[in-house]
Amino acid sequence: MSYATRNKFELTKAFADDEAQINRKLPKELLLRIFSNLDVVSLCRCAQVSKAWNILALDGSNWQRIDLFDFQKDVEGPIIENISRRCGGFLRQLSLRGCRSIGDSSIKTLAHQCPNIEDLNLNDCKKLTDLTCQYLAKHCLKLQKLNLDSCATITDQSLKSISDGCPNITHINVSWCGNITDNGVDAISHGCPRLQSFTSKGCRQVTSRAIVSLAMRCQQLEMVNIKACGNVRDDAVVLLAEKCSKLHYLCLSECAQLTDVSLNALAQFCPYLSTLEVANCSQFTDVGFHVLAKNCRYLEKMDLDECVLITDHTLINLAMGCPRIEYLTLSHCELITDEGIRHLSTSPCAAENLTVLELDNCPLITDASLEHLTSCHNLQRVELYDCQQISRVGIKRLRNHLPNIKVHAYFAPVTPPQTAGGTRQKYCRCCVII
Repeated sequence: MSYATRNKFELTKAFADDEAQINRKLPKELLLRIFSNLDVVSLCRCAQVSKAWNILALDGSNWQRIDLFDFQKDVEGPIIENISRRCGGFLRQLSLRGCRSIGDSSIKTLAHQCPNIEDLNLNDCKKLTDLTCQYLAKHCLKLQKLNLDSCATITDQSLKSISDGCPNITHINVSWCGNITDNGVDAISHGCPRLQSFTSKGCRQVTSRAIVSLAMRCQQLEMVNIKACGNVRDDAVVLLAEKCSKLHYLCLSECAQLTDVSLNALAQFCPYLSTLEVANCSQFTDVGFHVLAKNCRYLEKMDLDECVLITDHTLINLAMGCPRIEYLTLSHCELITDEGIRHLSTSPCAAENLTVLELDNCPLITDASLEHLTSCHNLQRVELYDCQQISRVGIKRLRNHLPNIKVHAYFAPVTPPQTAGGTRQKYCRCCVII
């Protein structure tokens, strides 16, 4: 007797023995459809109600998408193996993010039992090794999205296995996998030409050669995040922009060797760019952002934290050329002044879209900037840490105009004054606390 036939027989018998009104009023097919909308916790609770509900709740068709993140402290390998056997071919999406007890043997069972899985999140599963990707490559040919973020022992061999066995991969994340090198990225680019999203934050061995491989072979790329890949140079970014014109998300933060040459290439070849994160790219200047603002009118999010050479001219150009900006970070851009904020506040983006503005450690910003921001009616959050010319009074005025806004600032407590006579307290209140 097959599993499906046996399950149907047991369910029919359980319903015949069950006197519950709901089971007699609703057909089991409808109850099964209702259960399909429940999360893991609710399904487990329903499984404890009665034998009939136990069979329904644990039916594999209800377990197509599972996120066990809330159970990360408790989930052990046998639980994953039981789920794998129960779900079988039904399972399409599984998140084991934070399940640090999971080992390769559990993934072996998962790969064998659930060959139709398409989306697998193994973020922070620190016990996994290259064996995991070998099992996936052998059994899970339909895999499209794989997250290996912070799986520290993963090496290039994993990417080679995925390249050989999973040609349908569209999204891969190997962030903080310190053993990944250009060789692994090169393998992925050869075997997975449909790649749309590549993330390798903190992979310091990934250099320009890896990005060139992606650009030449994966021209459907839409999202690339190479934060802290400090050995990537302008030539690689230029080729990426030229070959992957569909790019709409790009993070180059902490790629300190890059210059305005990269910005010019993005402006020329990537008109649909909507998110650009370039924090700590300290060689970018007003000239590069001027060209970018003229050509990338769909920009919605920009992180320019510690782009220390930019001035008010960048804000003027963004104000004129980028009407869709919602999120703008200018922290540690120490040359920005009230005049730049004035231009930004009168732009189309400020009037309609700007919701977050970060200005931490901008020493030339004063309360006059807050006066300008009162015209930004959709502004929801402003960061003002270490802006020493900003006062409580200025923040209060801003809140009077925008009562729902969140303003994050810090004001050091006042040092107690010296007493006229007698002994004086040796330390200020701050020192006592410290």
